[in-house]
Amino acid sequence: MPSPYRAIFAAPGSKGFSAAGFFGRMPLSMMGIGVVTMISQLTGRYGLAGALTATLAMAAAVFGPQVSRLVDRHGQRRVLRPFTLVSVAAVAGLLICAQQGAPDWTLFVFAAGAGCVPSVGSMIRARWAAIYRGSNRELHTAYSWESIVDEVCFIFGPIISIGLSTAWFPEAGPLIAAGFLLVGVFWLTSQRATEPIPHPKSQHTGGSALRSPGLQVLVVTFVATGAIFGAVDVVTVAFAEESGHKAAASLVLAVYALGSCLAGAVFGLLHLKGKPATRWLVGVCAMAVSMIPLQLAGNLPLLAVALFVAGLAIAPTMVTTMALVEAHVPRTKLTEGMTWTSTGLAVGVALGSSAAGWVVDAAGAKAGYAVPAVAGALAAAVAFLGYRRLAKPVPTGGRGEDDRHLRTDDDERVA
Repeated sequence: MPSPYRAIFAAPGSKGFSAAGFFGRMPLSMMGIGVVTMISQLTGRYGLAGALTATLAMAAAVFGPQVSRLVDRHGQRRVLRPFTLVSVAAVAGLLICAQQGAPDWTLFVFAAGAGCVPSVGSMIRARWAAIYRGSNRELHTAYSWESIVDEVCFIFGPIISIGLSTAWFPEAGPLIAAGFLLVGVFWLTSQRATEPIPHPKSQHTGGSALRSPGLQVLVVTFVATGAIFGAVDVVTVAFAEESGHKAAASLVLAVYALGSCLAGAVFGLLHLKGKPATRWLVGVCAMAVSMIPLQLAGNLPLLAVALFVAGLAIAPTMVTTMALVEAHVPRTKLTEGMTWTSTGLAVGVALGSSAAGWVVDAAGAKAGYAVPAVAGALAAAVAFLGYRRLAKPVPTGGRGEDDRHLRTDDDERVA
């Protein structure tokens, strides 16, 4: 591991919570694509598959910020465990109804319930922020590391989910994803020493973190960015099936994540200067442009190359986004603010996967790649229009103070 990454793990407990976060985030890459694979296997209806994935993502968008707001006020352990159990139970209901051929409305009910899954990535990043508050260099490396972990999840998650659902039984992918969520969240919340202490109730004023103009720009842009990701997932599965190699979709999507993973690893080694807002704008535009070559890919190998190149812009943009959230959101609402960016992605995934599913059903897989191209153009347009809000510094309530808000041994005994 390069020295900047090795250095951040000198903090006690950091290896444990980052490892738990890996397991807890695996469902992010497995659940949606697993549902698409499961429903297409059982019914052959990509429109239904895309709509269920959209419902799952929209429910996560609704519940996610509310869960994180409760975490900022009451702590990770008290909030995450009950919500995780509800989500896992809803996934079980979804799988049973799908396997038994229950009416479509039952699938949508359980998909909505499964969406109350916590934003585990935001919880991990909040722990890093508590440890390295005021240390921009270390925090940049920590966020880059977590971006690498995200992409490793997206490399292996689709392979596991699609592979199990096609080789074992259709419900296997979502089932294993629910298992990862359960293990990851309960392992994470058992690590009390690094859990950020909730701020006093008197400090939780001013309403939602989304009132921040800068955060609003990030969230709206990420809606369009999420549409890219959701559409690419659905269309790639359909494209691989039309090519006669449906299981290969997992490998192609893994290559997409691999490009982002490698870019994130390099990005974390850099000592960057200049405005984060400018880097973010360049990253969003690069993601938009990278969608154009997908229209020209005539086979799976060419598609894999195009997606690898497209992936190079993802992780650096995500890392910079977390830095911008920290710069524009009050510290008492940091977890909620980070979750709002995930919410924007979730809404976009919902819209993109749904739109892509209908386009595939109506005009075929290759036509479906127009959906992420349009979404990329919208993301770039919003980023340009909102750039001034992000470039303008704002007070965020004591940023830079050395108040680490980590639990001590005494805190654990009191808790």
